[in-house]
Amino acid sequence: MQLLANNLRGKGLRLSPLKPVSSDSKNVKKLISKCPMYAQTPLHECTDLANSLGIGSLHIKDERPRMGLGSFKALGATYAIAKMAAKSPLINDKPEKTLKGETFITASAGNHGLSVAAGARIFGANSVIYLSKTVPKEFAGRLREKGAEVIIEGADYEASMQAAAARAELEGWILLSDSTWAGYSAGYDVMEGYLMMPEEVFTQMPISPTHIFLQAGVGGLAAAVTASVRSNWGTSSKIIVVEPSEAPAIMESIKVGKPVYAEGEASIMGRLDCKEPSHLALYCLAKEADFFMTLTDSEVLESIDELNKYGLSTSASGGAGYAGLVKALMNQSCNLDSNSHVLLFLSEGATDD
Repeated sequence: MQLLANNLRGKGLRLSPLKPVSSDSKNVKKLISKCPMYAQTPLHECTDLANSLGIGSLHIKDERPRMGLGSFKALGATYAIAKMAAKSPLINDKPEKTLKGETFITASAGNHGLSVAAGARIFGANSVIYLSKTVPKEFAGRLREKGAEVIIEGADYEASMQAAAARAELEGWILLSDSTWAGYSAGYDVMEGYLMMPEEVFTQMPISPTHIFLQAGVGGLAAAVTASVRSNWGTSSKIIVVEPSEAPAIMESIKVGKPVYAEGEASIMGRLDCKEPSHLALYCLAKEADFFMTLTDSEVLESIDELNKYGLSTSASGGAGYAGLVKALMNQSCNLDSNSHVLLFLSEGATDD
């Protein structure tokens, strides 16, 4: 485990984006609630697990049943596509024709692609998903079931994203990434869709947490939750961002004060194994997060096994936040004690990373 206290807290990076990560969930609630697959996911109060860890309370937001797609990612691209469809006069009478003829393309480590495919199908559009060679084969099959064309290209996520971006420009298709970078900000709408998670938590959790552990790949989930938490609960909750030690893109960017590429081998935390941060997410987390943590594959695996006993089975990616909590307690860091009230997000079900 490596832990970095955020010396940019309250200040952020010197260069900030034109448009900060949104904390306004009004439009998200309006559009997502109309989706026939939408249902609020549960927030589990894990009293026995909290007692075994020696903390005051533990609440886990369970994204495994989210909209039948198995992860929080269902909210992002589906919302972004719905936001585009809402501009059409056909949205109320013939939603399945609002985006007919359009093609959405992206690269994915699995779950984001499912959301793109599902959202495109709802509004009559086509979808093309690029997967790197490291993505489990099961995701390709699930994507095809949703009507997507699947292309395997690239040794890692970054390579597959470059291929998708090149294809989008060649064909005139809509590139819908869950990340953002210089010259590309469409991922803003995807992150905005993730606001539905904390919005639900605000109505479900009886007290505001003292600590929130958030796993991060490019940082979309972490940034959306962080922006919403700061807007609704203020600055009292300590926010800890957890990344794979093989893909510490956010931590390394914080250290040098700008977005950087993080070198590393492939991690079993497949959905978090992203070597470059989303720029918008990074700017938000640089200003608002309290700690950045990296964990090895073995540290995460040995921690999440405990969740199986409580009916909370997840993947290494989905349980990285919980592993961060366990390691922080073991190392007596992040100001955790028996009076701490912790919030976690179980971001996906158990899969082969």
